[in-house]
Amino acid sequence: MKNIFFTLLLLLCFAMSRATWAQQQPVQTPSQFLGYQLGDQFTYHARLVDYVQYLAAQNPAKMKLQTYGHTYEGRPLLLATISSPENLQRLEEIRSNNLKNAGLLSGQTTGGKQPAIVWLSYNIHGNESVSSEAVLQVLYDLLDPTNAQTQKWLENTVVLIDPCVNPDGRERYTQWYNRVRNRQPNASPWAWEHHEPWPGGRPNHYYFDLNRDWAWQTQIESKQRAVVYNQWLPQLHADFHEQAVDNPYYFAPSAKPYHDAITPWQREAQNFIGEYNRKYFDKNNWLYFTRESFDLFYPSYGDTWPTYQGAIAMTYEQGGSGRAGIVIEKADGDSLTLSQRIAHHHAASLATVEAMADKHEQVVREFKKFYSDAQTKPFGTYRSYVFNVQGDEGKINDLTNYLDRQQIKYGYANSGGSAKGFNYQTGKTESVRYNRGDLVISSYQPKSTLLNVLFEPNARLEDSVTYDITAWSLPYAYDLRGAAFTSRVAMTEKAAAPTKEVGSSAVKSYSVASSAATNTYAYIAKWNGVQDLRFMAALLKAKVRVRYSEVPFEQVKQKFSPGTLIITRTGNESLGAKFDEIVTRAADSLGIELTTSSTGFVTTGSDFGSRNVRYVKAPKVAVLTGEGVSPYGFGEIWHYFEQQIGYPVTVLGSDYFSRVPLAEFDVLILPTGSYGSILNEKTLSKVKDWVRAGGRLVALENAVTFLSDKPDFAVKKKLVDSTSTKKSSPATAADLKRYADRERTSISEEVQGSVFRVTLDNSHPLAFGYGNTYAALIRTSTLPQFLKDGWNVGVVKNEGPATGFVGAKVGDKLQNGLVLGVQEMGLGQVVYLVDNPLFRGFWQGGKLLFGNAVFMVGQ
Repeated sequence: MKNIFFTLLLLLCFAMSRATWAQQQPVQTPSQFLGYQLGDQFTYHARLVDYVQYLAAQNPAKMKLQTYGHTYEGRPLLLATISSPENLQRLEEIRSNNLKNAGLLSGQTTGGKQPAIVWLSYNIHGNESVSSEAVLQVLYDLLDPTNAQTQKWLENTVVLIDPCVNPDGRERYTQWYNRVRNRQPNASPWAWEHHEPWPGGRPNHYYFDLNRDWAWQTQIESKQRAVVYNQWLPQLHADFHEQAVDNPYYFAPSAKPYHDAITPWQREAQNFIGEYNRKYFDKNNWLYFTRESFDLFYPSYGDTWPTYQGAIAMTYEQGGSGRAGIVIEKADGDSLTLSQRIAHHHAASLATVEAMADKHEQVVREFKKFYSDAQTKPFGTYRSYVFNVQGDEGKINDLTNYLDRQQIKYGYANSGGSAKGFNYQTGKTESVRYNRGDLVISSYQPKSTLLNVLFEPNARLEDSVTYDITAWSLPYAYDLRGAAFTSRVAMTEKAAAPTKEVGSSAVKSYSVASSAATNTYAYIAKWNGVQDLRFMAALLKAKVRVRYSEVPFEQVKQKFSPGTLIITRTGNESLGAKFDEIVTRAADSLGIELTTSSTGFVTTGSDFGSRNVRYVKAPKVAVLTGEGVSPYGFGEIWHYFEQQIGYPVTVLGSDYFSRVPLAEFDVLILPTGSYGSILNEKTLSKVKDWVRAGGRLVALENAVTFLSDKPDFAVKKKLVDSTSTKKSSPATAADLKRYADRERTSISEEVQGSVFRVTLDNSHPLAFGYGNTYAALIRTSTLPQFLKDGWNVGVVKNEGPATGFVGAKVGDKLQNGLVLGVQEMGLGQVVYLVDNPLFRGFWQGGKLLFGNAVFMVGQ
């Protein structure tokens, strides 16, 4: 027994001494840990995680590491928190004080000085992979006890580092590159290793651009990141990217346009951050540029979403991207190496931390002022946003879930009334009524700047040369009925007329007999939002037979619109007693309000046995992907089916599509893309034969353009204005152009994501669930002609955009044109969606429309 005890004691002492010895050893550099010099090869994500975890274990007094989530493919999302030992000991106090300064946490601040909080994000675009190489050296330098400079900075800063925002995309790129690279990297731009295959490593698992998803948070990575971001609300956010190979380095100040919401202090800070970077780059004779290309306007970037929440935020862009590899020859004959790219991002990272450390007192003071002003004198024209709840409970529920994620507060109108405001439906400033219980969002709150940027009807564009879409107003995106008021609307935090909450659905009875389940002739569900589509998809997956009415009807003073779902007991006998449980459980889980009926007779409209009440056949859906198809366009559809409505979809590769037996599918979706090599004459003929036999072809954006003017397809390109074919006349002074204005001149022929009010034929199944208009986010510079042989379900007439920039030479091309159309072809249909209703996954109002194309048309 004594021998066993003595042995255990020796083992314990050995373990303790080994741990002590390990702590006394110098912390390994990235190169020592990985076994190769940074810049010699790309590091796999798992090894990146290993090194970050190693640093955290070796530096517990200065670094905390958390896993804040996982990607769709299961890879960990990490956040490293680094500061001085003194700051780390009171880290929770520092975080809480920061939220108190922002008015998002009650109580008075406590303790000593408040350091500036700095958040650095790396590798949000997977194939812009240099940043996750650079971050390893940044982490090491911030933790290095022999580096007196960085240790001094940490006394005045808390540095939050996300070493890889997009692990799935990064791994897609590094796996490919490490597999195809030459043993000796080949600098020729024509070498295989510089030509990344489809779909590239830039997007995440579902091929979404995560750097366009900061505000919308449609992707799991964005949702999880936003939670921890809002727990900190940093004073600075820097986002590390790459651009074209031949471009020098880009850092702040940002380019115009700046959104009007950006404060004088935030504009000034862009300059001083640039000054700190300039010193590092000038010292090393590195080329760089500022104030060009990358603006601060569109709200869903890593530099704008934080800006609208009080941060100083910027994008850093290194030349290279997925083309550069380890080394590449540039157009000027010089070579760009991975080591050089690492050095530039490393320098920019340290310069940013240094700037914030030196300015920490002013940074904290201005941050507090930003939030104080937000609550007492908010930015913008409007002071209240009010939206109808009655009849739009599902849409309001989706919106309030979104507001909760953004930490934007809301309430409900105490009483009905009217006030002068901007009516989102008419596009006019007029007297607008609202009802007791309507959703009210006040501008007098901490997140009012973000609120007003997201909800304002028209964002003023100080410069038309901008990097992204120019319209995004959420009332249009969510297809809401309401107004923006310049006055405050009295509200209470609790709903006067409660909205539907997921998990609390009610079953209402308007039947003429008992509403007991055994006497329920049918369940009725309205059709006016994506939540209703989720409900139908759940029923179809459960083998429930579902019907819908093609015409409006009324039953015991309740009015129902076309598209209303009718789930009858007849036809579902095979489910037996489980029928009621399946239907009500699905409704309850999705917050759907059901109406029960004990009869198939209606007061007005068509009875439930009428031919106007159609059976929804659960379609077998296929979507095309692969070379030639836009990865983003495909990803939006893939994510829609798998993550948003939960309905099975078969993905078909473009490389073998010509061999696919299309008869096995009911619906084929063509995302936007280039179809010349995919749908050759023989394959396109095969597709047309399938449609004539009863198939449904759904074409989006450029797929519509491809089908335009093809034999048997009704969609036609708009004719060229006859005036443009007249004999040319001698050039005049008005025709003279300055070379320096070439970029500005080119955008006169562009549309940069503008909202148009599309006139709908809502008697057609494609527009079921909508009113007379639909707010579409148009991004094409021309619309096709109206269909001469088909249904013009959604058209733009002679109106201009409701909001957003349209080039001067484009306006006429976007008038009197087709946006949504359906062509009968034999027994089948072709659905034309010139506007992509699933764009970036955030245009909520278009999701039911796309569902109509898949489930309702042609039934």
